[in-house]
Parts: sequence; structure tokens; C-alpha cells
Amino acid sequence: MMQAALVVDANILIRAVLGTRVRGLIQAHAVSTRFFAPDTAFDEARRHLPALMKKRGVDPAAALSVLTALEGLVQVLEPEVYGSVRQEALKRIGGRDVDDWPVLACAMVLGSPVWTEDADFFGTGVATWTSDRIELFLSPREGT
Repeated sequence: MMQAALVVDANILIRAVLGTRVRGLIQAHAVSTRFFAPDTAFDEARRHLPALMKKRGVDPAAALSVLTALEGLVQVLEPEVYGSVRQEALKRIGGRDVDDWPVLACAMVLGSPVWTEDADFFGTGVATWTSDRIELFLSPREGT
């Protein structure tokens, strides 16, 4: 059986750290789905998590440890992998949030959908899944 591929945005990585549902989905489907994220998504999550954890009164070190552990399930893609489609990705997403171009570029290079909560990806030419629907993508399809 061929593994599906899915690119995750920084907001999904943050949700995987903060809660159990998203992390559980990634863990449960890591055998049948290859999860990817650009290096920038992990960097963004590392920037935002400490403040989010302080608001919750939780030690940021624990959250960062969970994020580091996710790197065992979500393969980090470096700019050498996705940088060749930078200009095209910027054309597609530039009017919305230019910082999201690496996620879009990864999806374009891999020919895979994006898992995000960010509406900026809609209409960029790649399939986009949100957490409330992602199980439809992750669940085995009839006839496969």
C-alpha cells in the first residue's frame, strides 16, 4: 500500500503540542501517511509556543519537548527541497500571507494537500484540509 503524503502548517504543529486530538491523529496515522512540514513551520511553532504556554501557566520547556518529539513523526523539509518553487508559491499566496509560502511550496513539490486552520491556503491550487475534516483524508478509502 502506498503511503499518502500531507504537509502540516505551523498552526497544526502548535495544536499537536497544546492538545491531544491532533497529536493523536498524527500518531495514529503515521504508518499510513507521511507527514511533512517546512523547517519554517517548526521555527514558527517554537517562536509562538513559549508565550502560549506562559498564558496557560505551563512550563514552555515541556511544550518545546513535545514539539521536538513531533519531529520523529513529521519530517522536516529544508529549503533545498522546496525552494525551487518559491516564486510560484509566492504568486499563489503572496496577497494573503507571504510567510506561508514554504508550506505551500512543500505541498506543490510533493503533490500533496496541506493540513491547516489558515484560510489563506484556500484557492492556491492545492487541496487544503482543516482539522474538523482531516479524518476524511486520513481514513482508509474504499477500494484501496
